Amino acid sequence: MVAVVNKAGFNKEFDFAQLSAPEAMQRALAAAFATRSRSWNSHLTAITCWDKIVIFVRFLSELENPPGDLDDLTVASLKRWRTLHVGTNTGRLTLIVIRKLLQQEPRLATGPVAEELSRRIPSPEPSKQSFGKDERERMALAAQRQFRSAWIRIRENTALLDSWRSGALAEGSREWKIGTVLDHLARTGDVPRTVFPSGQVYVTHRRLLGGASAEKSWGRLFLTPRELTALAVLLTDRFGWNLSVYSRMPAPTAAPSAGERASVTYQVEIEKRRAGGGRWFSTENITDSGADSRGRLITQALEATVHGRVLASRLAPGTDFLMVTRSHNSLRDTRDMDRPRPVGPLAFGVTDEDAKRWGRENRLGGSPFQRSRRTTVTGEGRPLQHTQGTHESVYVLPDQQVQRASRNVFGDGALEALEQAWTVVFGGHLADKPDPDHQEAAVADCADETTSPWPAVGVRHMLPSRVRMNVPSYVAGGSTAEEPG
Repeated sequence: MVAVVNKAGFNKEFDFAQLSAPEAMQRALAAAFATRSRSWNSHLTAITCWDKIVIFVRFLSELENPPGDLDDLTVASLKRWRTLHVGTNTGRLTLIVIRKLLQQEPRLATGPVAEELSRRIPSPEPSKQSFGKDERERMALAAQRQFRSAWIRIRENTALLDSWRSGALAEGSREWKIGTVLDHLARTGDVPRTVFPSGQVYVTHRRLLGGASAEKSWGRLFLTPRELTALAVLLTDRFGWNLSVYSRMPAPTAAPSAGERASVTYQVEIEKRRAGGGRWFSTENITDSGADSRGRLITQALEATVHGRVLASRLAPGTDFLMVTRSHNSLRDTRDMDRPRPVGPLAFGVTDEDAKRWGRENRLGGSPFQRSRRTTVTGEGRPLQHTQGTHESVYVLPDQQVQRASRNVFGDGALEALEQAWTVVFGGHLADKPDPDHQEAAVADCADETTSPWPAVGVRHMLPSRVRMNVPSYVAGGSTAEEPG
């Protein structure tokens, strides 16, 4: 058994006795896995490695002579393993993971097997391409419609709740009654419900609220998971952030912009754990100076999530994540212990399943986040939360949109280089007829030791062709090439 502890302090155990391999190999793989896991801070990394181990052990068990331990591995079996997987991106990732694992085994540090393990594995090729213009506009429009309707709904109900709390509503009026329900919703995360003797639960004030749907009941103050996903799509399209950062993104802090009363600048903290220790966090300053500014989306996100953040802070003091949703199922995120734990009816961030579902519903085929980030990064033309080398090798060079857009640039550059070459190296030009002020000079390659376009004085020979160029006399050196016979 190997237990992997993530950054949040949660354990996840992996039972190597479940593998269909001899006990000696189970123990060796467990030891190598434990050594590798010392540098991991997420369960996702451990699960990925575990899945590759299961594939590797299954491959070994199907060999004619399955090895009993890691030191029984042969070059032939590793070559066969490589051949099975080197042709695909998923296979290359599997090869890389297993190689790093096997290199933890001291018995495989030298010898032919070690040499086979050291063979270069081609890097996986980026499989996601950036969105075309029409596809990106369709994605952004769908997300904007979904989030904006939710933002307006929450903003209107927030104004009604504020009026109720300030005593501005006539007691007993319909708005006053709805305000009472909204106050209960803000304090508990749900509207009042009635449990009937049959065990069925109904929204108590469904007629007053206009229905029992999420948008008519608890959605009046909280985003649904789909609406939170739409907000994340807009943020990635605008700022190029990864899907993974939304699970732990703190609520941005705001300060008035220097010299401007109407503007506010937000400081947003971005966490990228894969960047390595000491480089996990970065901050971005984003200003809201009007409806068309980059920071207006941050303002709207804060307004749409305010009740979720206040309730989360009250239920679990110190909790202040921006991306909060009132989940239909409060246990939806309990299996993924890399994500923040749910707090009451609230969940944080966007799951992979949320992203895939949103993409399918909007006819994008799957999660839009990788393609959207690639589109934003290539559109910005600079690294966003990654290195310059990653920017060029992973985002720019393999992208088909960039390749198509750069064809004219390369073509113009080639023509300019050709023009400069003719100017610097040759210096001549083609003419329709000879210039009487110039002298003829023969231009031809040397065929042998007696043939040359530049004969010595007094030596007569045959030139290999009648190629002639009309050049200035200073280029010809003041002499005239002899007419061939």
